[in-house]
Amino acid sequence: MTPHKSGEKIGLFHPHNTIIRRMRDAQSTTDVLMIRPVRFVANEQTAASNHFQVVDDAADPLSVQHAAAAEFDALAAALGRAGISVHAFDDTPEPHTPDSLFPNNWISFHADGSAVLYPMLAENRRTERRMDLLESLSIQGFHIARTIDLTHREAQQQFLEGTGSLVLDRANRIAYACLSPRTDMDVLGDFAQRLDYEVAAFAAVDANGLPIYHTNVLMSVGTRFAAVCVDCIEPSRRDVVVRMLETTGHEVIALSYGQMEAFAGNLLELQTPHGFIVAMSEAARTSLSPEQRGRIEAASGPIVSAAIPTIERHGGGSVRCMLAEIHLPKK
Repeated sequence: MTPHKSGEKIGLFHPHNTIIRRMRDAQSTTDVLMIRPVRFVANEQTAASNHFQVVDDAADPLSVQHAAAAEFDALAAALGRAGISVHAFDDTPEPHTPDSLFPNNWISFHADGSAVLYPMLAENRRTERRMDLLESLSIQGFHIARTIDLTHREAQQQFLEGTGSLVLDRANRIAYACLSPRTDMDVLGDFAQRLDYEVAAFAAVDANGLPIYHTNVLMSVGTRFAAVCVDCIEPSRRDVVVRMLETTGHEVIALSYGQMEAFAGNLLELQTPHGFIVAMSEAARTSLSPEQRGRIEAASGPIVSAAIPTIERHGGGSVRCMLAEIHLPKK
């Protein structure tokens, strides 16, 4: 299937398979994978489809990298202080992977021991995939029972960029997906069959009518809440998406276009020894009203934020994009 074009009909895709549904997975995890940048700059290969990203030719690459590394360390430290186990690995200088600090686009980890490798649109992002990191996690005591490799779809120009393309309700096995050049319906179906998920697919645009490149900038799903820019979703699917969220026990917190642009949809609930926290950027936290912050914290737990303006501006992604949750079982 070719990438979604405006006007095509999109609905809910129910995979027909014979997989027996497993026990409900936990929505949130205690462990995250992060990649410390070494040559971070705005990626010109992703700018055409990522309207959150700013390519500034006048920016000094060394200054951008220095600021991004400091922001990365501040976020990792804030999460660590909150009780999250951060598994941070350094990127390698070569090959040059300007977006390496967004590992959730090439890998996802699941409670049944699956590790999924994803096809990515930008050629210079494909070299972010590092099998040595999976080996390191195994040495650290995580059990990887199988690797599901979807990367062959790149040869067919079909892409699915991990938990950027997919916002997973792991407990109810629903994958929410905004179709775009980076999120192809055929690969969604492949994911759904292999991981036993139902897919809620829709089109979404920003305030200027431009397609939204990743689902995780417009919505996030926690255990008992979902923060969603409902107005972004095509009108014929808004009620369907909201109804699915509500019937699966989520309090829907509606975000404005402006809050989405500030990355308020790009947040992630995590589990600490003392309960849940919600990780987001300082820009996202500031954009939320006191009432919205209160609802999120009442439904989940304290907000943990860090200022990452360089990463948001030049990378076009925020805190959630920087975190690949490790749901793998321990050996």
